[in-house]
Amino acid sequence: MFLEKLKTITTFIFDVDGVLTDGTAMASASGELLRTFNIKDGYALQLALKKGYQICIISGSSGQATQLRFQNLGLKHVYLGVSNKVEIFEQYLGENKIAPNQVLYMGDDMPDFEVMQLVGIATCPADAVEEIKQISHYISPKKGGQTAVRDVIEKVLKVQQQWVDLNLSAVDASK
Repeated sequence: MFLEKLKTITTFIFDVDGVLTDGTAMASASGELLRTFNIKDGYALQLALKKGYQICIISGSSGQATQLRFQNLGLKHVYLGVSNKVEIFEQYLGENKIAPNQVLYMGDDMPDFEVMQLVGIATCPADAVEEIKQISHYISPKKGGQTAVRDVIEKVLKVQQQWVDLNLSAVDASK
């Protein structure tokens, strides 16, 4: 049943802290919080974009370095510093004519709870909080920041026979 539902996914929406990162932030001298991102997640994000999938970031976190990371990956729909994720989610779906059942969302903590109940497939990393695990259709065996994002993108692309890309030079996750 779960794999069957993956066939309808056209859009990925991800939280940042605890999903694309391990949730750790280092404060710089300027006061900006610095995060670590996994290159393998970056590869999967770029490949999904290249294959025509929609990708959106909705996060309560913010920061110039985080924004730059997503810009370098080619992500156009990045919403940082968000206090109401449901509002941004509904706005994004409306503007892009996307049905909620076409969306796979990955979150890890309580700010993701409401929006995760509105999507076709709710997912989380292995180290998500218990309440999020309880409402998830899939719990990745990977922790946040340790390829949980790649795990779900890879599953969808494989089910839809979009994973293998022999033109590897077209994707550069090291950006």
